Amino acid sequence: MTKDHVVEDHASAELTIFPVLGLPEFQQGDDLAAAIAAAVALRDGDILVVTSKVVSKVEGQVIPAPADPEERDALRRELVIKEARRVLARRNRTLITENRLGIVAAASGVDGSNLRQDELALLPLDPDASAAQLRERLRELVGADVAVIITDTMGRAWRMGQTDNAIGSAGLAVLHRYGGSFDAHGNELQVTEVAIADELSGAADLVKGKIGGTPVAVVRGFRPQDDGSTARDLQRPIEDDLFNLGVEEAMQLGRLDAVPARRSTRQFSAEPVDPEDLRASVADALTAPAPHHTHPVRFVWLRERALRERLLGRMREAWQADLESDPFTADQVQRRLAKGDILFRAPEVVLPFLVPDGAHTYRDQRRNDCERTMFLVAGGAAVQGLLVSLAARSLGSCWIGSTIFSAEVVREVLGLDDRWSPLGAVAIGHPAEPAGPRPKWDAGPYLVER
Repeated sequence: MTKDHVVEDHASAELTIFPVLGLPEFQQGDDLAAAIAAAVALRDGDILVVTSKVVSKVEGQVIPAPADPEERDALRRELVIKEARRVLARRNRTLITENRLGIVAAASGVDGSNLRQDELALLPLDPDASAAQLRERLRELVGADVAVIITDTMGRAWRMGQTDNAIGSAGLAVLHRYGGSFDAHGNELQVTEVAIADELSGAADLVKGKIGGTPVAVVRGFRPQDDGSTARDLQRPIEDDLFNLGVEEAMQLGRLDAVPARRSTRQFSAEPVDPEDLRASVADALTAPAPHHTHPVRFVWLRERALRERLLGRMREAWQADLESDPFTADQVQRRLAKGDILFRAPEVVLPFLVPDGAHTYRDQRRNDCERTMFLVAGGAAVQGLLVSLAARSLGSCWIGSTIFSAEVVREVLGLDDRWSPLGAVAIGHPAEPAGPRPKWDAGPYLVER
């Protein structure tokens, strides 16, 4: 493509936009085209912009609704779900959906405005076909070659307020593509596409309004080009959509990925951990189930570096003494001790403890042992909750069991009583390298089904 390549500008020197007044209150079966033809003198090249509500009315897409407000609202919610392909987001009582037409909008386009209290309107079954039929019928009635746009009011991502957009069209190139052309400064326009049909829809709404009962407007002076495209061509293909997941789908995917996203991280970057992220992860961990409505887990955050090194040094001495009493060579002992170095290097270290306050005491040892096991399971659930919550905040972690083998030393150095049973240590920090996806596990060998 050279700079000699010219794409005609989409702008017009002058536009006239005016409402079509004197239209009746439409009902199912009415001749919309005849009513418009009687109300306005159309010319070749005019663009007729029609609110979808009147198309829904004449096509029988208005649903009887109960007079009772609560029952009417229940029917509205039912219709919203029925008309939706996907629910993308929920905000209070509002659902953002992809409806059966592929349009992303609030409430699937189900609407109760500008209707009797006992009615609800759905969008036309095929707005592009409706636009084409209206265009052809007007050609028969008045002999004018006009373009037709059918509109609906929608919100916009990242922007406040609503504007009218094209949901059906005929006789109009809905997009004006500038790709490959050059501006006045010689800059090549790469991906610029102007949504002509949407711009005209919004402009026409400035004379139609919402409460004045004026559902049709005429745009004159634009010189529409007809390339056979329709409003459906304005819908971005899912494979080209950078934000193809709705809030509901993204949250569901996040829930499914939460546990597999937890990886054991052994190398950390120098980036500091936000204290609020760590506190929030501990708070998440405390939501783990526990027996008898108790809170049997505590977390000790070793923020003082000198205390951490003194504790880890004492633990290393105790662990080395244990290992040297086993039939290990000196080299084997050192390799095992080196596994605890991560706790020295990690930006942060948190120690979980089981403190079984509220545990029941029984007359026999069997039930007391079961009670202890039950509380241990609760402690393990809290530790896993901490690890998963850290991963959800893009923090790496690694659980090390060393404090379990040095319980007396841990309690002595930290000044804790015998009720505090260590549940390991968690090294925390930002991963030095991003972890790849965890391979899928086959539950088959580990799941016994009876």
